Amino acid sequence: MDLHQLYVFTKVVENKSFSKAAEEVFLSQSTVSAHIQALEKMLNMKLFDRVGRESVLTPHGERLYHWAQQLLLLKDRALLDLSESMTELRGVIRMAASSVPGQFLLPKMINGFRRVYPSVTFHISEASSKIVAEKVLSGTVDVGILGEKYENERVEYIPLLKEHLVLIAANHFKFPQTVSIHELLEFPFVMRSPDSGTNALLERLLKKKHIPKDQLNIIAYTDSGQSLIQFVKHGIGISIISEIAAEEYCQTNVIKKFEIEDFAEERYFYLAYNKNKTLSLVAKLFINDARKLIEAHE
Repeated sequence: MDLHQLYVFTKVVENKSFSKAAEEVFLSQSTVSAHIQALEKMLNMKLFDRVGRESVLTPHGERLYHWAQQLLLLKDRALLDLSESMTELRGVIRMAASSVPGQFLLPKMINGFRRVYPSVTFHISEASSKIVAEKVLSGTVDVGILGEKYENERVEYIPLLKEHLVLIAANHFKFPQTVSIHELLEFPFVMRSPDSGTNALLERLLKKKHIPKDQLNIIAYTDSGQSLIQFVKHGIGISIISEIAAEEYCQTNVIKKFEIEDFAEERYFYLAYNKNKTLSLVAKLFINDARKLIEAHE
């Protein structure tokens, strides 16, 4: 069985299109069709049904896709094992990260990974947790790092690091070290974007306390964690954010942080990848090493 034909087959499956697969693997559409026809002839079975403009897997095609992924992974492992120097491993990893892990976790992870694989290049986009999950699901990135799970059978989530939320305020604000959420309703709030993992966790807190979100005096929403810090620093509003994001600014006395009373709920930052996407060897290695890369810097 030709491994290149299997690779082309996986790309047709993931793109649900012969033409899109051809673009991704830099072949003509006729060449891609010829590879699939050769596979079907060798196996003596039909792999795709044409439904409208999409190419849909037959039951035999679904089974072959499962085995194709295993065979391609085995090939990658064999090449890695035979490589004289793992540090010569090259490739590109396309990633999307939400604000907090993108700013505070990902640089350390990449630094640790590139110490072993210095020829690997990263292409990184920053977005809300929800958008990161959508990018992983659509296959436009290899890996997502985010602060909220959006369940889908095609997406695998690996917990990386546990943390919780804290209240932050300008240095001149006078709060007790532990603050009740009810005490904060009269203060102006600066919020992360509605699609952020931080916002999702805050909404669960409000629901637990039977506080409608519209009772908060929200003066601004922002996609930028750094902009939010500046709003808080200048006393324009208070906010509830990730403790990891707050810690660095508190240590340099830019802002103050306070615990929120009766709010023990914690969350994880996750690495997410699409189980149905054929990943490069370097992307697989990053996924396998992700937790170790985090633990190395805790």
